[in-house]
Amino acid sequence: MQINLQPMYAPFIKTKTTSLKILSTLNEKNNQTYQNSLVGKVKQLVLTKESRTKLNTYQDREFYAYPRLVTHVDNGFISTLTNLYRERLRPNIEILDLMSSWVSHLPSDVKYKRVVGHGLNAQELSKNSRLDYFCVKDLNQDQKFEFESCSFDAVLCTVSVQYLQQPEKVFAEVFRVLKPGGVFIVSFSNRMFYEKAISAWREGSAYSRVRLVVQYFQCVEGFTEPEVVKKLPSTIDAKENNSPFDWIMRLFGLLSGSDPFYAVIAYRNFRIIHDD
Repeated sequence: MQINLQPMYAPFIKTKTTSLKILSTLNEKNNQTYQNSLVGKVKQLVLTKESRTKLNTYQDREFYAYPRLVTHVDNGFISTLTNLYRERLRPNIEILDLMSSWVSHLPSDVKYKRVVGHGLNAQELSKNSRLDYFCVKDLNQDQKFEFESCSFDAVLCTVSVQYLQQPEKVFAEVFRVLKPGGVFIVSFSNRMFYEKAISAWREGSAYSRVRLVVQYFQCVEGFTEPEVVKKLPSTIDAKENNSPFDWIMRLFGLLSGSDPFYAVIAYRNFRIIHDD
């Protein structure tokens, strides 16, 4: 009797190699899910408890209760900032201007879809003709905005980052309200209300302050690597006004001269990018 042996085909044969591939795929998916859950979260604190302290311990609302209708930086700084905005901000986008004031540094000839202001003094903000509307909030007391997530194409913070006592939480909230690909531009100089600036800023150098803002961005999962833009006074200006007395006078805006310009810029990533 002749027996014909036919090969047997199984629709799926589970082997050790196949199991390892499935396990690897599941681990990758779980890892990606975990990474996505970290987006916009604070990975680590930048400041210590002591470095957040201010000399003036009164509530910020009290300090800013009366409008200050003055400019806090010189015309050179303002011109540099306006040109930066012209370069980085597209027309017809939605902008949140954090810790704003009675003047706008946005290009006057560029039309934006919506500009929302934030600050601590309603009288100042009401005089800013560039704002479509504004809100009053103390970010050192409450870091959450009522805006929906992914509401703005750009967030700006001009010469005010030095007053934030919870910068990590504020930068995380900025990440939340930014649209994917949206930009956060933080600009500052060497001027400040000395008694209201945090210790880490008061006691720091120009270099350490730039590094501090860079670290604020880096402590939040999901921002791109920060870019630093600088424009410093000319050598002649620096030599003419380099005494300690002149430095103190410039600090409080009592001596004319070129204000150094610093900006730290990062974007909300479309997805998390890891080096490994």
